Formats: sequence, structure tokens, C-alpha cells
Amino acid sequence: MKRASPPNFDQTAFKQALSQFATGVTVITTRAESGQLIGITASSFNSVSLNPPLVLWSLATRSASMPVFRANSHYVVNVLAASQLDLCKRFATVKGDRFEGVSHAQGDTGMPVLDGALAWFECHNRSRYEEGDHVIFVGEVERCGVHDNAAEIAPLVFQNGQFHGLKPF
Repeated sequence: MKRASPPNFDQTAFKQALSQFATGVTVITTRAESGQLIGITASSFNSVSLNPPLVLWSLATRSASMPVFRANSHYVVNVLAASQLDLCKRFATVKGDRFEGVSHAQGDTGMPVLDGALAWFECHNRSRYEEGDHVIFVGEVERCGVHDNAAEIAPLVFQNGQFHGLKPF
């Protein structure tokens, strides 16, 4: 098999090109063995398969939460609504207890499901693949749900370094 050619661009050009792809925004949540709730903002979420139901997301290998996500059997992917920009920023930047004052319910596996999420996927941590400076997590969806008013709620979207809400044409 022929190998890839070396890149003909620098990291800044790569980031700029990637930033043009609009992505939904999620908060991935889990519970450490100690009981501490863990959550991180991620825009690297995608569907993989309908049968079995599989989704994926990725996390930087240097992330402080990597050991917990790598070791845990379950996590929840919470798809954020445009009105949840504060949660997006909180789980991306706040140090300490990111869950302090955040309304959530406990899923069937004990993992936190954020109140008001547009949709959620409770996943078994099926497999992990180390690629470059990230680990790709593939989750087998055991349960999922959609906000009661999802058809009327704009999703939170990130594109070109800015957050947006989408409206249908």
C-alpha cells in the first residue's frame, strides 16, 4: 500500500481549513471511580453505524480527563442546544467542579445526562484508537433520547472560531 505524501501546508493553514467545517457541539460526561462527575466540550462527534448503533468522538491525548474516559465502561454524549452556550464554555474552560450548579439527571448506567440537551446518547465505551495527538472513542449506544421540543430548538454550532444557532431554510 502506498504511504501518504508529506503535508504541503503548516499547522495554521490546516486549522484554518478545518475551521470552515461547521460542527455541532457536545458535552461528553462520565463518572470517575471516585464518584466525581467529569465532563468536556467536544465538537468531534459523529455517527458511525446504525446496526449496531455506534458513534465516535475524539479527545486530545494530553487531556487531564483522558485516564477516566479511557478506563470507564460508559459515557454520555450530550448534544447542546444554542441556548446552552454557557454550558459549552463551562465544560471547555472551567477548572475545578464543572458540574457545580449544573442541572442533570443520572442515566441508567449512573452517568450524567445534562438537562435541556437537544439529544443524548448513553454509550458503552466499545473501543479506542490512538491516532496522532488524539484518541478516537467509539461508543455503542445503549440508550438515547431527544428533547421534547427538539424540532423547535436550534442546535449549537461551531464554525470559523464562532458559535452559531441554526434556523431551517
